[in-house]
Amino acid sequence: MGERADLDPFLGGLDSPMFVVTTVDPRSGERAGCLVGFASQCSDEPDRFVVWLSQNNHTYRVAMHADLLAVHSLAAGQRGLAELFGTQTGDEVDKFERCSWQAGESGVPIVDECPRRFVGRILDRVTWGNHTGFLLEPLSAAGESGRPPLMLSAVTDLRAGHKA
Repeated sequence: MGERADLDPFLGGLDSPMFVVTTVDPRSGERAGCLVGFASQCSDEPDRFVVWLSQNNHTYRVAMHADLLAVHSLAAGQRGLAELFGTQTGDEVDKFERCSWQAGESGVPIVDECPRRFVGRILDRVTWGNHTGFLLEPLSAAGESGRPPLMLSAVTDLRAGHKA
């Protein structure tokens, strides 16, 4: 094995959609949400989706006790929501006081302004590096397919609320 390779030459110029992931701890009712760039559909029969949460993140700590996650696709032009969920930490502020939301299934927060979203049951949690993957089974989904997503290239200048 050689030395560790730097992925920057491969990743440079790639763009991916941004998501807001929200959850609630069913024991305490504590809500959490964060901006996520690592997420993907990983199976289509059965439908499965995975989101990776930084282990330094408040949302990660809440999600470790949660049953459900809501995954919201941000639309182009929703940089304000990306800033709220990406630059603030739930350790210091209640992000849900600063946006419009509703309690969904089992109390999981649903951000009203997001054009596409689904709620998924957490089937598994697997640690990879400094992130943990949460494997989700979709329970409900809604969306407007006509709006393009907010992409990573639109938020690269944001400073995270916690070190990734």
